[in-house]
Amino acid sequence: MTRDSNRRSGGRHPAGLLALLMPLLLAAGCTHAPKTRPVDAAAPKAVAVVAPPACQCPAAAPLPPVVVETPPGKARLEPASFDELPGWRDDDVQAAFAAFVQGCSALRSQPRWTSTCARAEVLATSDADTQRSFVESALVPHRVVAAADGRLDGLLTGYYEPLLEGSRTPDARFRHPIYAPPDDLVSVDLASVAPDTRNIRLRGRLQGRRLIPYWSRAEIEAGQAPLAGRELAWVDDPVALFFLQVQGSGRVRLPDGGTMRVGYADQNGHPYKSIGRVLADRGEMPIDKVSMQGIKAWGQANPARLPALLAENPSYVFFRELPAGNGGPLGALGVPLTAGRSIAVDPTSVPLGAPVYVASTWPGTDRPLQRLVAAQDTGGAIRGAVRADFFWGFGPEAGELAGKMKQALRMWVLLPK
Repeated sequence: MTRDSNRRSGGRHPAGLLALLMPLLLAAGCTHAPKTRPVDAAAPKAVAVVAPPACQCPAAAPLPPVVVETPPGKARLEPASFDELPGWRDDDVQAAFAAFVQGCSALRSQPRWTSTCARAEVLATSDADTQRSFVESALVPHRVVAAADGRLDGLLTGYYEPLLEGSRTPDARFRHPIYAPPDDLVSVDLASVAPDTRNIRLRGRLQGRRLIPYWSRAEIEAGQAPLAGRELAWVDDPVALFFLQVQGSGRVRLPDGGTMRVGYADQNGHPYKSIGRVLADRGEMPIDKVSMQGIKAWGQANPARLPALLAENPSYVFFRELPAGNGGPLGALGVPLTAGRSIAVDPTSVPLGAPVYVASTWPGTDRPLQRLVAAQDTGGAIRGAVRADFFWGFGPEAGELAGKMKQALRMWVLLPK
């Protein structure tokens, strides 16, 4: 669940400044910092999406030969029609419509969406047929195509909101801290001086007058970062804490039976590295067995080697406490995520907030998963044109689905006419 940076454009391109900063960008990790992180799983080889039955949608009027190019050109959004969307007539549009309308609280200020959101909000309690008719009349599906090679197929992973066991005070059981952002973490947004760097934020710490990379995960775990007093809570399981950072939000069950909720606040600026890929490359786990569940099992079997494995990922996420509630965690759009109807996307390819139709399969099966969702989040490893992270919701069942999800994907973005 990801930060939204304040973006300003204008000014000349500062080539000298970028040249000076480039080594630091590479060292510190120039990152589109996520509030929501993807499940730590190595990407599989491409597999074909199962072909669904032909859609019996009415013929659509011819579309104008217009291609919407999203900066900086990772994707082409090519106009399509609803009869191209596999399973469109079978989907529960009302579930997705509710998620989209909720997102309109953030979208309505954008000229592209103002009128569409105003009309959608009026229909928020309408029946399914009315809402489907509105979607088909007000929006145009655009297939997402990789600009570099014209690929239509990509990857769909999953994420969820986990439950951890913890305490607001440390003891012999609860020894692993959840940290708030440290005071010495410096965040630099270059967009005001280099507009083409929008979506990029540089993180580090000051050493004299120099900005140097912030402490890595290994250095933080070794106590080198000044984090004393920044503890929000302590949990009992270092692997659960690691995956809390991967997911970006979660809940902590306290000894008195209460629950605290935490969400992404910031990140140390180092690039995300998949420890599942590390295990596969070492030959310790077959690539097709890499999943959140598999990594947890490896940690239980190899407790002495676990800290070194976790340190392979230098990225470290800091949290903030959020108000308790039963709704979904906040996504990058600033609205609560809807289980089964919200996804994380690369915002340089897919407009954040837009409805998206996904054609994929359920985790670990060839059972079609074809539904309308809303692009309401981003993630550190969600990069590329046809790439998304599917939000499954809260708790163990959602975790089982999210941890196993590495499915082929096709996407269509729905944009106002």
